[in-house]
Order: sequence, then structure tokens, then C-alpha cells
Amino acid sequence: MKITQLQISALLISLTVINHVTCDVYLHNPRGSNDRLDESSANRNNANRLFDSQNNNRGGYNVGDATDKAAGNDKTKQYNMKYFQSDGSGGESLLSVEWTNQHGCGGNEDTDPHKMNCNLVLQYMCQDSSLPVSKDTTRDGTSTETQKFNQAKKLNENEGQATTRKNNAVVDNRGLQETWEWYDACYMRERNKGLFTADQKLQSDNGLGVSSAIYTRQNPNGNRYGYECPEERDHYPYWHPTPWKDIAVLAENASMCSSYQKKSYNIQPYHQCVEYYTPGGKRKHWSKYNNEKECTDNGGKWVLLHNYLEKVSKGKAACEKTAGLFWGVPYDAEDVTKAQCLVALPTPECKEAPWSRSNHLGNGRDGAANTYSWKLPYFPSNKEYNCVFRMRYNISTDDYDPYNTDSKHNEDVVKMVQSPVEQNPYVEIGAGHTPLRLAINTAQFGRTFQDRSHLFKLRPRPANLKGKRILNLNVRGKRGNIVQVYPAVEYDFVPNELTMTENDAVHIQWTGSNTHNNGNPAGDGQAGDAGEGTGGTDRSNIVQIPTQNDNFPIPFEHTDMWTNAEVLWTSTDVKLPMAAKDLALQMVSAGYYKCEKKSSKCPTDSVDSKKTMQNQLNNAPASFEGAVLKFKKGTYYYMCSRNNNFTNRSQKGKIVVQ
Repeated sequence: MKITQLQISALLISLTVINHVTCDVYLHNPRGSNDRLDESSANRNNANRLFDSQNNNRGGYNVGDATDKAAGNDKTKQYNMKYFQSDGSGGESLLSVEWTNQHGCGGNEDTDPHKMNCNLVLQYMCQDSSLPVSKDTTRDGTSTETQKFNQAKKLNENEGQATTRKNNAVVDNRGLQETWEWYDACYMRERNKGLFTADQKLQSDNGLGVSSAIYTRQNPNGNRYGYECPEERDHYPYWHPTPWKDIAVLAENASMCSSYQKKSYNIQPYHQCVEYYTPGGKRKHWSKYNNEKECTDNGGKWVLLHNYLEKVSKGKAACEKTAGLFWGVPYDAEDVTKAQCLVALPTPECKEAPWSRSNHLGNGRDGAANTYSWKLPYFPSNKEYNCVFRMRYNISTDDYDPYNTDSKHNEDVVKMVQSPVEQNPYVEIGAGHTPLRLAINTAQFGRTFQDRSHLFKLRPRPANLKGKRILNLNVRGKRGNIVQVYPAVEYDFVPNELTMTENDAVHIQWTGSNTHNNGNPAGDGQAGDAGEGTGGTDRSNIVQIPTQNDNFPIPFEHTDMWTNAEVLWTSTDVKLPMAAKDLALQMVSAGYYKCEKKSSKCPTDSVDSKKTMQNQLNNAPASFEGAVLKFKKGTYYYMCSRNNNFTNRSQKGKIVVQ
């Protein structure tokens, strides 16, 4: 299939990068895994675990631990961050996404030019957490090994053979985001041969006579990363259905936004070739054909399939009369002849990317971290969902037109076509027989980087939080000094300056690991886990301080942060209303203590009934689900008592209530 010029103009642009790239895009909130799980080493164990990041082996954060001990092989002791959804009555739930990207982005091309073109694509994918556990269940896993894959032995395999291949591949203790069917369909489908591949020689046979969608310019050998589809990973918007939902595109410039938004799979449905194992039988999860003519010529149906948030049990007439719903065939339908009532996805936000400095994996303008405020989705079913988040960072140069260069420009010796960019070319500079060699890898000349979060939960709101704007206050970073954790970051609160009103609510919550030792192998960085308390452990808490210049907490008797707070919801079993001292004890002890004195309101984990908390929080849990609070008007400064090591780590925050 040859893509149109309009599709080419909407493809993910990527950058010229020399062969020895070190680090590229990292999520800090929500915590990006960079394919890590729970390693105690500075380097991740397996860069192929779930997805192709194209990043350095260092970086990323371990999956959270729920207690003061490493979860190990017990997935029930892992901690998943839990965020309240937005709601249908106008109550937003806002999550501050924070990241660093190395090669720069943003800026005005006329007055503040950068050294490359770029964009950032933010997406998520969710699964109903009430569904029975199966081989398709989204999970972080407890093993750092990659899920297995056994390719089909023939194109015309039957349903039983496909099921056997899946059952012999998917392993319960290994991480899973995209499903086995998603990768298998990618493996079996013909790649888009209208794309620009420069002088890269993509494989023409996956063993079944198909030049598959697993082969791309960035992945010419068809390497596998979890169950991610390489072609979908490398291009946006993708021209087939995908399970990912768009949140935002932070574009090279605002003029691109109309195209990105119109072509987003949130808004525009895309076709897929649908075939069946037997006439009238079950739908295959894959088809070899990627275009209408070949599909229909070979007995398939070229079907328009829709993306959606969730499904609703309504008939067509009632569905079409209800705002926010539409009638269509979902991308995952077993029977594509039957439309269903679907919750529509919003148009993704699009705006110019925030500025960041080239070759500097750090903050943006004025020293502030680059962030995006994500309005979390609202699921009308009132169900809880397990979700993952991904950010793709795409960079390219002006050495060729990224919007109008296609397969006609691929190097072809027979047709005497020369690619506009070539692998490590020699160029004449007018010095006779002394040409210069350029460091160009055409598999990376135009490049996509990526990071993804660990699994988190989006939960429905209790009744008393309906209609309220909820701001999420979290902790970023991990144990170690700036050299030991790089390209991750040290601890801080996210956002570390939060402005809200007296009518708003803030959900204070954090997670950490007990195995952030940053030990050997350390890669090209420094091993070690400088910090306080037990080695390798992340701990956070909150104590009030007079100003951000201070490092001694205010005694409870003189604080106003907790006396001016109303607890709207708590993760503990303490009955509301909660006393100010009990709230302060929860925040200072990271949930180790629930209250001061045991009572019918607080039956467990009181100060007077529990073993004494270690003064550096060593026996406190690494993660704390926290509480949702309202604050009275005022300015409140706070810090973490353990990690605020003055010159080394400044884990402090500020809340301004207007």
C-alpha cells in the first residue's frame, strides 16, 4: 500500500542522530520504566522487555513496592499508583506529566531556532480491572524476561493452531501491555511499502513470504520488543486501528495541529482487512493484506473500525441521541457486521512543544521542568481501569523533506535512484582526494524515542468528590545522587509549586522502590545509592516548614497546614472527619501510623499500639496511597524530612491556596 501525501505529512518525524546516542526521553511522573522492573543495578536487565525505547540502558524507575520490603515474585506486594478519574459533572482530575528529552524541542523557528524538528505524542491504553485474569491481562510482571513468541508455520493456519501458539507463548509472570494478538497481527501483515526507508535494506520475508510490518527503517532486522508493533511505534498517526488513545500532540509548530487532530484515531476511524478462519466462523485477529484491493481480491472485508473509550449497552436510537456516544464497529469487535454503542474519545489537545535545550537532558525555560497537565478520562460505567501511559519523542532534520519524501526516494541501484541521505557518506569539500566522512546512520536519521509508565489505576470517585477539581500531588525521582541516578532524577514533589482554590481538592500520593541500589553493572555512569536510611530504599513523607529556605520542620503545635486541611477521602480505615494530628501523623510517617490513639475510629496502626517507627522511615512503606484534602486560603511550605539533604537533595514543595 502506498500512503498518500496527506498521510505522509502526518507521519511521526524523527531526527538525525549519530550512532552513539546515550539517552533520549524519560518520564519522571508518572514514573517511566524505560523497560525496568525491579533491578538493583543501575542498568536495566532487558531492553526488550515491553517496548522499544531507543534509550540508554540506564534510566527509568522500578515498579513501586507496597511495603517496606521488596515485592520480589509476589505481584500483590507491588504498588500501582491510583488516580481518581475526572467525572461527568465537570470535575477534572489533573495529573502533571513530567519528562526530560535530550535532543531539544520547541522554540520559534525564526527567533529561537533549534537544531532539529520535533514533536511529542502522549497516549494511554486501559483495561477494565474487573475482567477475569487471563493471558491478555495488563501487568507489570515479576520477571524481567520478555514474553515469548512462536511464529505461524503457515499463512492458512486454523483457529486451534493460533490458540496453541498463543498459549505456548504468553507467560503469567512476565510483563504485558499490548496483547499477543496485536504483535502477531503486525508480524503477519504486509508492511507499508510507501514509506521512506532511505538506503536501509528491509527484510522481504518473515518466513511466510511476507515483508512484515515488524520491519521498519528504524528496525530493519525486525527485532521484537515485548508485543509492540514496530511500524505502529515508528509512525503517527497510524493508518490502521490501534489500541492506544491519544491525549495530546506537542507539535513542531501550531500549523501542524489541524492535521494531527483530524488524523488522530480518537477522531478518524481507520480500515482493516478482516478475514475468517472458516466461512461464517470466527474472525481472525490478523490479515496479510494492508489495502482494500488486495484485501477484497482475496476474499477479505475492508472494514472501517473505530477507537473508543468504553462500550455502552444501548440500542442504536438511544445511543445516537445521547451526547458523547456514537454508533460504530469497535476495533476489537469479534463480529464486524454488528455496530455497538461506544463512548467517544475527545479530540487530542495539540499545541507547540515546550522549549528544551539541545543535548541537555534537563529542564526547560527558566529552569522549570517540562510538564503537561493531563485531564484524566471519565469512564461513564463507573468502573476501575488498569492503564499504562506512553510518550513518544520524534525528531528529524531538514536534510530531506519529512512530509513529502516517500518510497519513490528510496535508494534503488537498478533504477538509478539515490536516497537523499545515505549511511556514513563521504562528502567532497574541494580538497582533492581527502573527502570527509559524515556520521550518519540512516536507520536513525529521523528517529522515534519512547518511554512508558508502569501500570496505574484510574478509579471512579466516591460521592463526596463528585464535581470537584482534583489536583494530583506526587513524588518523582529515586535514590542516589545526581550522577548515580542519571539520566533519571533525584527526589522532588510533582508539581513542586501547586496553585489551587479553596474549592479544589488535592490527592497526595507517592510510590517508591526498595531495590533502587543503582549497583553494577552501572553502564556509562556511576554506581551507588547515596542517601539516608537503608540502602536502595525510596522513602518520602511530608512535614511543614516555615519557608522554602528553611530545613527544620515546624512542630505540630505551631503548624497550620494540617489544621487548615479537611480530609475528603483517606486510603486508611480511619473514619472521617479526621483529626488534624492524625492527618499529620499519616503524612509524616508515610502511612506507617494512621492515628495517635487506638479507638473505634482508628482500630489499627496507632502510635500507642504499633512498633515504633524508625526515625529515617526505614520500616515505613515505600508507597503511600495518601488522602484527598481541601485547604483553607494560605501558602504552605513543606519538605521530606529524610531526603532533604540541603546541598544534595532539596525535596521541598509549596501549595498556594487562593
